[in-house]
Amino acid sequence: MNSTAPGLAAPRKKIIVAIDGPAGAGKSTIARHLARHFGLLNLETGAMYRAFALKALRGSVPLDDPGALEELSADTSIRLEVGEVDNRVLLDGEDVTGLIRNPMVTDGASRVSVVPAIRSWMVRLQQQLGSDGGVVMEGRDIGTVVFPHADAKIFLDASPEVRGMRRFDQLGPEPPQQPEEVIRDLRARDQRDRNRADSPLRPADDAVLLDSTHMTLDEAVKAAEAIVEEKVALLGTPVAS
Repeated sequence: MNSTAPGLAAPRKKIIVAIDGPAGAGKSTIARHLARHFGLLNLETGAMYRAFALKALRGSVPLDDPGALEELSADTSIRLEVGEVDNRVLLDGEDVTGLIRNPMVTDGASRVSVVPAIRSWMVRLQQQLGSDGGVVMEGRDIGTVVFPHADAKIFLDASPEVRGMRRFDQLGPEPPQQPEEVIRDLRARDQRDRNRADSPLRPADDAVLLDSTHMTLDEAVKAAEAIVEEKVALLGTPVAS
């Protein structure tokens, strides 16, 4: 039954922007810029997986035990709140934003993300968070699984060597790994992400491919902005409230 009053057009849903791509491609950075530029809520799904991996590691839950991980997820709350610069990540009410970026947690996130029950649980959470639109969401399967009908889809990529050096530069003045180790770990994560049975990493059929290998950050940001602006103009979709 249509609840819209006679003579009134149904309100148009605010835009959903989906950004997918491999680790280290710059999805989080691009998403933050797009969110600020278009007035969208930035939903970083990778942070959600890292928060869950942190809880599993804290509780010594084996990351290769699907049953134990599923049981843990049933007693886990993960929320993202808008911060002044980045999202705040709340795990069972605790702000763990500063605890989820180390290599052990990042690797754990990649491992728990291949568990079908955990992916299904996360997809439901992500769909709830973005159900009202007005969001930019980045991850591995946003445009293919979480929001297959997103208004604008970008698949952001770069060569493993470039992505690895970007990730290395983020580790700070006393990095726990050498560049070759970061690149090796990133290649292993690519292998897991692209070959997992459930929701493997791949571009959506209608995604715009954006390879930033030979781009500066500013060039990549401008290219992403242009992709979204073109979709907004074409669809006539409200960007945000």
